[in-house]
Amino acid sequence: MPDSVSASIQAAAPARPPRAGSRRWRYLGLLAGVAVIGAVIWGLYWLVVASHYVSTDNAYVGADTAQVTPLIAGQVAQVLVGETQVVKTGQPVVILDDADARIGVAQAKAALGQAERQVRGYFANDTALAGQVAAKQADVARADAQIASAQADLARTRTDLSRRQALAASGAVSGDELTNAQDRFSTAQAALVSARAQRAEALASQGAAAGSRQVNTALISGASAEENPDVLAARAKLDAAELTLARTRIAAPIDGVIAKKAVEVGQQVQIGAPMMSIVPTRQAYVDANFKEVQLARVRIGQPVELTSDEYGGGVKFHGWVRGLSGGTGSAFSLIPAQNASGNWIKIVQRLPVRIALDPAELARHPLRVGLSMKARIDVASAAR
Repeated sequence: MPDSVSASIQAAAPARPPRAGSRRWRYLGLLAGVAVIGAVIWGLYWLVVASHYVSTDNAYVGADTAQVTPLIAGQVAQVLVGETQVVKTGQPVVILDDADARIGVAQAKAALGQAERQVRGYFANDTALAGQVAAKQADVARADAQIASAQADLARTRTDLSRRQALAASGAVSGDELTNAQDRFSTAQAALVSARAQRAEALASQGAAAGSRQVNTALISGASAEENPDVLAARAKLDAAELTLARTRIAAPIDGVIAKKAVEVGQQVQIGAPMMSIVPTRQAYVDANFKEVQLARVRIGQPVELTSDEYGGGVKFHGWVRGLSGGTGSAFSLIPAQNASGNWIKIVQRLPVRIALDPAELARHPLRVGLSMKARIDVASAAR
C-alpha cells in the first residue's frame, strides 16, 4: 500500500523542465551544422561554377565614333539631319554653297578643251614641218645642181679665156673679144660663189626646219593626243575641280546616330572643323574594368556573357575578349599617380578589357555609348 501511494504521488508530480544550457548547445550545434553544410555547398559551387568565371559591373558601352568634318571651306547651305537622327553610309548630312566650285569646273573644262585643241595642232603641225624639211632638202639639191652648173661654166670660160689669151699675142684675137672672154670668166666665178652661198642658205634653212620639227616632235612623241602630258594635266585639273564640287555634299561615313551636332545654315566652316559625330550603335563594344586580381586566367578570345541595365537581365549579350589594355586607367590619367612619393596606400587597380559583341544581337537590341553593363568572362573556356 505505501508503495502504491508513493508511485501515485510521483506520477501526479509535474515533470522537471530541461536545463537552459543543454538547449543552447543544441542550437549552437544546429547552427554549426548549417554553417558546415553551407560551406560545403559554397565550396562545391566555387569548385564547379564560380571558379570558372570572373565578373564585374564596372563595364560600359563604347564605339569608334566617326567625326564629320568638311574637306573644303565654304558656307553651309543646308543641314539635312538633326540630333539623334539615324543615318546610313553615304547619306548627305550637310550641303555647302557650290557656286564657286561650279565655276571652277567650268574653267577646268574650258582649259581641257583648249589643251586638246593645242595638242591636235601639234600633230597637224608635225606634218607641215615634215613638208618644210623635205622642201629645204630639195633646195639644197637645187643649190648643188646650180653649183655644178656654175663650176662647168667656170671651167668653160676659163678654157675660152686661155685660148684667147694665147691668140692675142699673135694678133689673131681682137682686144674686144679678149675683154668679153675675161668678163664671161668673171661672171662664171661670181655665179659659182652665188651658188655656193645659196647652198649654204638652203642648208641653214633645212637645219632650222629640222630643228622646228624636232621641237614639235618632242611635244607629241611617245603618247597619243589623249595621253599627251598637256591634256593629262588639264584633265587632272578638271578632276580636282569636280572633286571640290562633289565635296560640297558632305555624306555620312558610317551607319549610326547623329550626336554632338554643331553646325547651322549660313555658318562659314573651315577645313577639318568638327560639325557632328556619328555613333555606330550596331558596331559597339564594351570596356570592362576588371580588378588586377581577376586577370590571371583571362585570355583573348574567351567567351563573355553580358547584361545591360537598359534591357535588364532578360536580354543576354554574348561576346568575346578582343584585347587587354596596355595599362590601367590611373596610368593613363592626366595626372598619373606618383606612388613613389609621400604616404602610400595600396589600391587594387583595374585594367580595361575590350569585349567584342555579336552584331546580330546588337541589331536586335542596339546599345548606346556610355551605358552600364555587367560582364562575366568564362576563364575556363579555351580562347577561340
